[in-house]
Amino acid sequence: MNDYRQITHPIPPCFNSCSRILILGSFPSVKSREMQFFYGHPQNRFWKVVSAVFEDSFPETVPERRSFLLRHGIAAWDVIHSCEIQGSSDASIRNVVPNDLSVILETTPIRQIFVNGKTAEKMYIRYLQNQTGRKAVCLPSTSPANAAWSLERLTEAWYPVRQAADRALIDPVKGDGSH
Repeated sequence: MNDYRQITHPIPPCFNSCSRILILGSFPSVKSREMQFFYGHPQNRFWKVVSAVFEDSFPETVPERRSFLLRHGIAAWDVIHSCEIQGSSDASIRNVVPNDLSVILETTPIRQIFVNGKTAEKMYIRYLQNQTGRKAVCLPSTSPANAAWSLERLTEAWYPVRQAADRALIDPVKGDGSH
């Protein structure tokens, strides 16, 4: 699996008019691309972490996962629209074309942007921060490659997502000034 493949992101963003928080990954894994939804690899801890953070049941299916995100005011997408990549390796990503976040940012009152891991942060700063005019909060990656972080430690580190979502519900019109 040493060959690079040029791949275009196959998963549309998940958001609605109630989305207040945007979580961006780097690029979907092979399993996520097969599943046609975010964080589809069974070893990725994203769904365990967010269900613990929001004290909600673990969403098993794609419809349950989509509903979970929307119910909690979360939009999800990735920084990268297309790239060359080896398998699912973020470290191998090259020749990046970023996603156009305006489809979300111009139609929803997003209050805070979070990125899932250092690769997403690096790509966001390089390709999107000037476009959006917003800084993103970097959270530790939920990827199985980030084995140094236990589920408990990840959950604690991701709690700011819950805090930001709760603040947005209390004061939904204050924030980024777009609405």
